[in-house]
Amino acid sequence: MSNNEIAESVYRTLDRYFRDLDGEKPVAIYELVMKNAERPMLEFVLRRANGNQTAAAEMLGINRNTLRRKLSEYDLL
Repeated sequence: MSNNEIAESVYRTLDRYFRDLDGEKPVAIYELVMKNAERPMLEFVLRRANGNQTAAAEMLGINRNTLRRKLSEYDLL
């Protein structure tokens, strides 16, 4: 999957979200998208790294402390 495909998937999902609102005012879209994308991404990458947080952090392009903080936020430790 290319970066473009990921972006298109997010775009389609947001389009559907706005249609489903049926006139209601959208709220906290940034948080909604980040929480629904970040947690599965962290779970997937950690699984691909066989639980090795250093390797997972490297794959994600973040430092290990940031990864541990994010894992803690999502109760993934």
